[in-house]
Amino acid sequence: MDAVTEPTIPDGASLYGWRRSTYSGPEAGSCLEIIDGHARGVPVRDSKVPHGPALVFSAAGWASFVAAVKDGTR
Repeated sequence: MDAVTEPTIPDGASLYGWRRSTYSGPEAGSCLEIIDGHARGVPVRDSKVPHGPALVFSAAGWASFVAAVKDGTR
């Protein structure tokens, strides 16, 4: 297993501008939240744990992940 190289932010609630996918329902179920246009990349957190850590992916890394999910390869 590869080591995680993405930087983390210990408390995701310290950042502003979180959004959920438009595919998420109105309930706060099992969702990922992201921030668009962040200077360090794409912060990602678990919506159920807003004060938990956020991983910060590169824009290219996040785009690759989203494309793989849409293609069903992940």
